[in-house]
Amino acid sequence: MKDVVDANQGKFIDPELTAKGEARAKVALSNPQTLWFNTGTLCNITCANCYIESSPDNDRLVYITRKEVESYLDQLDARGWGVREIAFTGGEPFMNPEMIEMAEAALARGYETLILTNAMRPMMRKRMLAGLERLQKDYGDKLTLRISLDHWQPEVHDAERGAGAFEKTLEGMRWLRDAGVRMAVAGRIVWAESEADARDGYAALYAREGFDIDAQNPGMTVLFPEMDMRVEVPEITTACWGILNKSPQDVMCSSSRMVVKRKGADAPSVLACTLLPYDPQFELGETLEEAEREVSLNHPHCAKFCVLGGASCSA
Repeated sequence: MKDVVDANQGKFIDPELTAKGEARAKVALSNPQTLWFNTGTLCNITCANCYIESSPDNDRLVYITRKEVESYLDQLDARGWGVREIAFTGGEPFMNPEMIEMAEAALARGYETLILTNAMRPMMRKRMLAGLERLQKDYGDKLTLRISLDHWQPEVHDAERGAGAFEKTLEGMRWLRDAGVRMAVAGRIVWAESEADARDGYAALYAREGFDIDAQNPGMTVLFPEMDMRVEVPEITTACWGILNKSPQDVMCSSSRMVVKRKGADAPSVLACTLLPYDPQFELGETLEEAEREVSLNHPHCAKFCVLGGASCSA
């Protein structure tokens, strides 16, 4: 995080005003579509560039339970958010011993349910596989597993996740294919290739493996750019929406919230953003009602990941 602070010295301090004294952009929860649950930051591997610093040792976010998930599902009913999807991320979600039960709790209420996973050893344990088979049988394509496959080339993926990780993930994906579990992929576009080339590479991999995943559909093959956090980014002002021809509704915090449980906390809390689990200014309270307030775009991630996408706010 030090590189981010240094590159943007003097910026992203005041939630109301930018360093130039302009009104900072804010985003309201205008169209809730996804409620995320972080299952815990423990992971079976340590990746080179994990935004949430997941590892076999990081338990800053501890395992959430089915009972706690159900409490927030009850709150969704009470608040009438109209959410269509419940999503689980980590860490590695299948490290959480109640992962199958939490997914089932969401599916049983009719939600589309998404689990982000590396499809490696934690998922491949017998109890998890039996649970996935049961969920697929009972709920079919209401359940999707989005597999972290950083690149279609093994050497690029393994550079991020460790030697042999690519093949281990493919083993998990082959099991999911044979079990009929719906899959998507989360990957990255490296600097040396275009998005079109990346999608063509994934398409060839899917064809070889018989994976029923659409490489051209951004919702099924989600590609994130390589982000250099040492690069300075502009702050987002209220004027940026018109300059960029964008709407606050285009930003993730207009449509989602994430529930986490911090180590030592008595209860889970609700965050504005899945990308900012450790910044206290994005912690909105313990309940969904408290989390309905608007969010100031007061972090470099807000600009780089969520608003700009390579654009500029200069008129």
